[in-house]
Amino acid sequence: MGKRPTISILVRLGGFLILLSTASGFAAEKGRQILLRDGFALRGVEGKLIRQDANETSQSECISLLAAQDVWFFEFESAVKGDRGSLKAGTKLRLLPSATLEQMIYDANDRSVPSYRLRATVTRYKGKNFIFPIYFLPLSKARGPEGTIRPGGPDAATTGASQESQKEDELTIHDPNDELAVPKEIIEMLKARRAASQHQLERQRAMTERRKTTKHNYILANRTGFIRESGQKLDFVLDALGLNVQPAAGGLRLLPCQALELAQRRQSAEPDPIRFKMAGIVTEYKGDKYLLLQRATRTYSYGNFGR
Repeated sequence: MGKRPTISILVRLGGFLILLSTASGFAAEKGRQILLRDGFALRGVEGKLIRQDANETSQSECISLLAAQDVWFFEFESAVKGDRGSLKAGTKLRLLPSATLEQMIYDANDRSVPSYRLRATVTRYKGKNFIFPIYFLPLSKARGPEGTIRPGGPDAATTGASQESQKEDELTIHDPNDELAVPKEIIEMLKARRAASQHQLERQRAMTERRKTTKHNYILANRTGFIRESGQKLDFVLDALGLNVQPAAGGLRLLPCQALELAQRRQSAEPDPIRFKMAGIVTEYKGDKYLLLQRATRTYSYGNFGR
């Protein structure tokens, strides 16, 4: 009879510990920010383009696949909610190298505030989210040429000159039959507007010429090759299974994503190099070609051309 109270106390104590551990797990899950799934589409999110120095980037933020000297982030102005995760307002995610990022960097040089509306795809790699930009729309006005007055009002120097001219006009008695002269401040504003228009025209011409030379993204589908590790980066080297096909010089640099992480796990389980049939998006950034994997499937040669 004496054992029953002891057993009941132990059962109640065990149930209390289970409830306590479950509640603490829920609290930790609630406080932790859940990552967005790989492939999540960002449709018209607004934020700022930020460049971060390599010395300011912590080791946890550095990914060996990407160059640590050229780090660009996108800071969200509002929260982003996905079907499996969310991002808080003010979160900064690293932008992956792409032709769109190169155009954003070029455009940001002429903006007073690098604020944009972005359409992109989110990737996930080793517990981190990244952004692969696809299209952007500037939200701030372009800066005018240096040393000129922007439309909307004279600067301090012009204001001082206009005040001096007003004092001279007050002291001078004009003949009512004289021709009306255009005020100096109006002339300065017209010159500034003409200079700003010329600067805008030259900028549009430069953007047009740049679009002609800019490489666009394209799809690479059902191409066979190997994942090659060279230093701190991974490349996809094309292989034609005995066919006379010229592979890309130096291969395609692989961008961090979930498909790449799964392919790396499969490769790490095998002693020999594995041949993959891959599909993805090829982009170009500062002269280098990159590949964002969408699918990586292992293929077999059945002993005809080795593994």
